[in-house]
Amino acid sequence: MAKPRPARCYRKPTKHAYTRTAKRVLKKAFIRGVPGLKIFHFDIGNPKKEYKYIVKLIPKSDVQIRDTALEATRIVINRTAQKTIGTENYFFQIRSYPHHVLRENAIISGAGADRLQTGMRHAFGRTTGKAARVKRNHAMMTIKVQTNDDAKKARAAFKKAVAKLPVACSVVVEELK
Repeated sequence: MAKPRPARCYRKPTKHAYTRTAKRVLKKAFIRGVPGLKIFHFDIGNPKKEYKYIVKLIPKSDVQIRDTALEATRIVINRTAQKTIGTENYFFQIRSYPHHVLRENAIISGAGADRLQTGMRHAFGRTTGKAARVKRNHAMMTIKVQTNDDAKKARAAFKKAVAKLPVACSVVVEELK
């Protein structure tokens, strides 16, 4: 199986999001099957506690982020928060959901490739994954914590995880009222 294309192929949102799948009339939808989500948990931690601070991860430009990148970011943030803050002292949420279906018209190169592909005929492409469309200055992920020291640790976890994303991000700490 071929490895997926790099994020630079999909990170710029073009036109409208493509989410149409067939429910009743299969012939009316181009996308026959949508791949499953790679994200396992959108809410992690203790949601019932009273929190004083919220730490937000905010992208600096409009971007499309693959669900695999969101999952990698979630893993890094959650592990760091569990080690430094403690499992019951924070509430972490992923606020962007991958709706947009990514597709690819795979081109084969090499000997005998002319017998296997159709070129630009039926070039709509096969589904390869899903992506979330995130607007600039909208919170992509948030962590709620109790103390100022925990807010600094959550900020450090976000700074560590930004390397997994295809966009420059800022981390904002706000006090909840």
